[in-house]
Amino acid sequence: MTIYERIRTLRTAQGMSQEALAKKVGYEGRSAISKVEKGDRDVSQTMLFKYAEALGVTPAYLLNGEEAPAEREAPNAVFLDQKNVYMIPLYETVSAGLGAYAVNQAVDYIPLYIPSRSEAEETFCITVTGDSMYPKIEEGDVIQVHKQESVDSGTIAVVLLDGEEGLVKRIEYSKDRLELHSINPMYPPMRFEGPEMQRIRIVGAVKKIIKNV
Repeated sequence: MTIYERIRTLRTAQGMSQEALAKKVGYEGRSAISKVEKGDRDVSQTMLFKYAEALGVTPAYLLNGEEAPAEREAPNAVFLDQKNVYMIPLYETVSAGLGAYAVNQAVDYIPLYIPSRSEAEETFCITVTGDSMYPKIEEGDVIQVHKQESVDSGTIAVVLLDGEEGLVKRIEYSKDRLELHSINPMYPPMRFEGPEMQRIRIVGAVKKIIKNV
C-alpha cells in the first residue's frame, strides 16, 4: 500500500470527508486531497507530519505501514520506523528563541539513520548560510548537529554569540582564551579572553554534513 492509499484508507475509516481533512492540514478545498489520494500530488516532509497529526498516526506509519496506528505524539517529536530512520527537525538558523538549545521553529523534517532513539532525540539539522566554512561546509549544505553544551578543542560546533548570533565554527581552547576559527582563510579567528569567553554558548557539535547537490 502506498502513502496515498494509507491516507485515503485512514480518512474513510474515520468517517472523515476530504473537505474535513483538507481543513485540518491547511488546504482550502477537497481538490488537493483528491489529488493526493490518487497519487497525483506529492506529500512533502512538512505535509507528512500534518497528515499524521490529522489522522492520528505516526509519520512512520504513513511512510511504511509497518507500525500499528498510534496516538499522535507531541509536535516536533522524533519518530522511528523499523530501520532506525528518524524524522529529524530542520531549522533555517540558530536563534535565542527557545531556551537551552536555542533553535527556532522547524521548517521541515529530514529522514536520517540514527543508531538509537536517545541519540535521535538529541539531534537536529540546520541549513547553513554564508561561506566562512568553505570548502568543507558550503552555503545551502545541511549540518547534522548533536545537542551538547561543551565540545573538545578542534570540534566544529554550532555556537551562540551574545545569545543572539548563531555561528558554525571550529572551536579552539587555551588556558584563558577561546577562539572561533573559520575554514575559509578570508575570515580571521574570533578571540575571546577571560570574562569575554562567557559571550559564547555552545549549542551542539556538528556530526555530519549533508551536501547541497
